[in-house]
Amino acid sequence: MTDDIPPEPAKPAHAAKQLVKSADKLATSAEQQTDSADRRTVLAADRTVLAAERTYAAWVRTGLAAMAAGIGARALLDKLVPDWMIAGTGSVLILFSAFCFIAAIWREFSPGVPPPKPDTAKLPGWLLILVNGFLVMVSIAALAGLWLA
Repeated sequence: MTDDIPPEPAKPAHAAKQLVKSADKLATSAEQQTDSADRRTVLAADRTVLAAERTYAAWVRTGLAAMAAGIGARALLDKLVPDWMIAGTGSVLILFSAFCFIAAIWREFSPGVPPPKPDTAKLPGWLLILVNGFLVMVSIAALAGLWLA
């Protein structure tokens, strides 16, 4: 008749140890969630930096293509359309290329709301200005060459 014997009450010391162990696990879990949220924030900041660089590259790529098309307009359209149309088309494309180079810098330096501090290093601003300034000068030289040649 062991069914008539009531179960032995839990010992207070054992119950206290279990409570402390449970509290420690809860604290560790809360720290991990906080660390995870912080890491997601940093990764989001990294993605923002890389997206800005892709946008910059797209502007430069578009500008280079427009400049090449403007320079090539003379060779491709010669004897097909009047000279004034060749000069106009080439000029518009080359001016558009200069706009793209300037817009690339403008978009890179005014991205809107600043993201949290990323782990990814940004391209130095002086380098972007130097490269795009050179590309604008090349566009102006190409425009002069188009009109004077």
